Amino acid sequence: MRISEIKELTDKELIERIDAEREHLLRLKMNHAITPLDNPLQIKEVRRTIARFATELRQRELNK
Repeated sequence: MRISEIKELTDKELIERIDAEREHLLRLKMNHAITPLDNPLQIKEVRRTIARFATELRQRELNK
């Protein structure tokens, strides 16, 4: 997801997206522990996406 798209989301949507991505990350890690993923870089990408959402949320808190 692009930064411009993230900035258009509301605070509530950001929090929901963070929760959803964390659940997705947990599922990926569990699946990877059982059988290796075809593309283990998915885990890295999901972690970065969570960080992007969290960074935008934190910037909004500081700007208020």
